[in-house]
Amino acid sequence: MIINHPLLGPRDAAEFTYFGDANLIHRPDGSPDTTGNTSAQFYTYQYLRDNPAGEHRELWFHEGGDRSWLVVTRNTLTHDISNVELASDVARAEGRST
Repeated sequence: MIINHPLLGPRDAAEFTYFGDANLIHRPDGSPDTTGNTSAQFYTYQYLRDNPAGEHRELWFHEGGDRSWLVVTRNTLTHDISNVELASDVARAEGRST
């Protein structure tokens, strides 16, 4: 599988490490919610993941290269990649800091 890195161009997937659902970008901030409960938020963040058949946004780490984090939109059935973005750009666009 080839991942078209936004800065480096096409790279073999062997250079990357898969980290799962791209929603991991949205880590809870650790402050208690209105009920004072942060453990439920962290439980959901840590253990509950979607595993869809079809198009899915995933986090990939370029371990064998520039060590950047990417959000890859990939069809989990066909492995076709439709979009690749720097995770920092995604977080910034969604109003999150990296």
